Amino acid sequence: MSLLSRALSPFAPLVVLPLLMAPLCASAAPVHKAPVAKASVAPVKATTDIIALPLNPVLPAGQRLCAAQTASGLGYTMLRPATGAKPAETDFVLVSYIGYLAATGAVFDQGVQASFPVNGVIPGFSQGLQMLAKGGIGRFCIPAALGYGAQGAGPIPANADLVFQVELVDYKSSTEVEAIRKAQAAEPAAPTQ
Repeated sequence: MSLLSRALSPFAPLVVLPLLMAPLCASAAPVHKAPVAKASVAPVKATTDIIALPLNPVLPAGQRLCAAQTASGLGYTMLRPATGAKPAETDFVLVSYIGYLAATGAVFDQGVQASFPVNGVIPGFSQGLQMLAKGGIGRFCIPAALGYGAQGAGPIPANADLVFQVELVDYKSSTEVEAIRKAQAAEPAAPTQ
């Protein structure tokens, strides 16, 4: 079954029902229909507006809030809870994430399947990673004290509270990562032509 036919299958009764009812209506008394007004749609015109680069979306206020808070002050909301083991501070993670300023919602960073050590990021992000099981998605509201603090960083102003939406795709222990590195180093190099 194709993806389209699976997507449309819940709507099959809506398509089939009128077809089945057509013979019944033909034998019944005539039905008078009220005139249907047609909605006028204004034509869309091409513009010459230039889109500023880089494209920086702004997230709405509701996506900048967290429902709970840890003792350290890290805010969090589990958007897609997952069960199972969680990474430790010494593990390496593979994540998809988006980072934005809590005050304005301006996106300052994002990554898809980015890998790094759990203890190699700001404290609030590291604490949040350790709350996620594989496949889970969380929103972490990081106060400036657990982020970049008074110095800021790049597009992040000093004393800025941050918000990250993070999906934990996978993680490995430092022992597993070291074994993978040794195995890769032991493989003979592919000949070049």
